[in-house]
Amino acid sequence: MQLLPLVHPSKDLSNDEISRYSRHLLIPDVGLEGQKRLKNSRVLVIGAGGLGSPVLLYLAAAGVGTLGITDFDIVDESNLQRQIIHGQSDIGRFKSKSAKDAINELNPYVHVQLHTERLEANNAMGIIPGYDLIIDGTDNFATRYLVNDACVLAGKPYVWGSIFRFEGQASVFWEDAPGGRGLNYRDLYPEPPPSEMAPSCAEGGVLGILCASIGAIMATEAIKLITGLGETLLGRLAVYDALDMTYRFIPLRRAPVRTSITALIDYQEFCGSRKLATDNKTNVPVISALELKQLRESGMDMQLIDVRGIEEWNIVRIEGASHIPKNKIMSEENLSRLNKEDLIILHCKMGIRSKDVLMEMQKHGFTNVKSLDGGILAWIRDVDRSLPGY
Repeated sequence: MQLLPLVHPSKDLSNDEISRYSRHLLIPDVGLEGQKRLKNSRVLVIGAGGLGSPVLLYLAAAGVGTLGITDFDIVDESNLQRQIIHGQSDIGRFKSKSAKDAINELNPYVHVQLHTERLEANNAMGIIPGYDLIIDGTDNFATRYLVNDACVLAGKPYVWGSIFRFEGQASVFWEDAPGGRGLNYRDLYPEPPPSEMAPSCAEGGVLGILCASIGAIMATEAIKLITGLGETLLGRLAVYDALDMTYRFIPLRRAPVRTSITALIDYQEFCGSRKLATDNKTNVPVISALELKQLRESGMDMQLIDVRGIEEWNIVRIEGASHIPKNKIMSEENLSRLNKEDLIILHCKMGIRSKDVLMEMQKHGFTNVKSLDGGILAWIRDVDRSLPGY
């Protein structure tokens, strides 16, 4: 739906700014006034990763006056396949600081404000109200619900995007939108999905260039909200399939039973993450990479089973491991083929999927099973650094 401009125009543009943004100024619907609104705007981008990278770069190029960046993570080599705001020399640096340097190089007229702490319920209301617009590019449900609820309490609109493998989604949420037509993220997802049903890109993968497609939609929506241009995605969900090259736009309505948002809560617990972590600690026996190395060197009989998918198995594997993917090993037919008396060590990438398999095996009477703590990444880090990480 079309909305009034979110930001008042600034007083003026310098000669250098007029030259820099001239291609905007030539568009009648943007012009000087629209560019002044961009200059006067304050936008917070949560996450300087796959989606945050194109969003930050294009909003900086467009002349958004103040860009806030909330990110506590560090640049890893595996990020560079999609997080284009960072480069090889940034590996090991804080993403927020790397992103700030890239923005300053692109446009020195943009003020960058960093928030290097993790966004939590105890600090969100000290950060979000200071901005006109929030953009959420995070990859976990706990943070998404936190951002949503904080924006509702602060009366702020926000742009949301999500990516996984070949598909992306985007929308605009604003509970206090004019005309009583507001929606929030809980109208799309009233309840979070189970933790095991919401794999991250680190587990499921993502086509790197998909970030550009969805990030461009998000940045476009932000510019439209700031300047009052066009029809926004408020009330619509955009769904993009890169394999079919199709876009679908699904109407959104208020959830029949809405949760009243009066305060921020424990979002890890709300999304089941904290309970799952507690259950895993108390009920799942684990073994460290170094302990596994010692057992193998001692000659003890054991079965080392890799429960990752075939794509991951083809990337890297621990020598001597057997490969039985999670979706196959958890069937009763395959479990019946394993000896319950043998010591079985399960592993995946980071130790999450192997714990799920272990708990299922416990239900079928397996009592001598352990999960490799930290998965194959821990093995690579602590035992065999000649293997490639991913």
